[in-house]
Amino acid sequence: MPDLSGETLFVVTFLILAIVLILMSVKAVPQGMEYTVERFGRYTRTLRPGLNIIVPIMDRIGAKMNVMESVLEVEEQEVITKDNAMVKANGVVFFQILDVAKAAYEVTNLKNAMLNLAMTNLRTVMGSMDLDELLSQRDQINARLLNVIDDATTAWGVKVTRVEIKDIEPPQDIVEAMARQMKAEREKRANILEAEGLRQAEILKAEGQKQAIILVAEGRREAAFRDAEAREREAEAEAQATEKVSKAITEGNMQAINYFVAQRYMDVLKRFADSPNQKVLFMPLETSSVIAAIGGISEIAREAFGKDKNA
Repeated sequence: MPDLSGETLFVVTFLILAIVLILMSVKAVPQGMEYTVERFGRYTRTLRPGLNIIVPIMDRIGAKMNVMESVLEVEEQEVITKDNAMVKANGVVFFQILDVAKAAYEVTNLKNAMLNLAMTNLRTVMGSMDLDELLSQRDQINARLLNVIDDATTAWGVKVTRVEIKDIEPPQDIVEAMARQMKAEREKRANILEAEGLRQAEILKAEGQKQAIILVAEGRREAAFRDAEAREREAEAEAQATEKVSKAITEGNMQAINYFVAQRYMDVLKRFADSPNQKVLFMPLETSSVIAAIGGISEIAREAFGKDKNA
């Protein structure tokens, strides 16, 4: 029985030791993480996500590194610009570990090293620019910081994907001066726009007056043309009447002369009476001549009516 119990104890001890060794040799690496393996303190290989086997006692897990993209906060710090303005700035750095061995063994405390690197380069880049450039060219600052930090961290197995400046805070007096300058610029633009509006209004007004004058001139020209045409027609009608009277006189009809003279006589009297400067009309004329002329007109009318009846 003692021998049996000793064998049993040995088997149980062996089984326990085997289980412990198996547990020590099996390593499960979660997704997004990578582990380094050290054998007697020297790096040998990297464990990928999933189930991995190592040599127990001889091997051990060294560094556990997160290979997902990470964010590093750059604390607020004071920066003196090229034109000696004191500003406060902070930012963020996005990076990813590509080589776990380099990140674990090429630098001590990777995040602290990257933080100090970002802070010093932030002061260097922003210190080489004027205040106006800092406030208006953030994209250029981000690009320059990205290039500098990415080049410096390549030896550490790190890829810097983005660098963003979060806040740039100028001194209060500069902020107030900028506000006054912006207000002055806006008032200047408003005055310019108002002047442009008044100028455009005057131009449109002048154009309208010009068009009105042109239309008035066109109306006068059309009226003059119409008056000339009317006078021409009146002259043609008068010429035809004179021609007919002359023909009647040639044929020996004396009543036509009396009609012509009487018509001219009545026209002169009408124009004389319509004159606004004449208030009193004196007629030192022979009444018999006027009556004779009117009588001649009546004779012509009777002759004309008589011919119509005979016809």
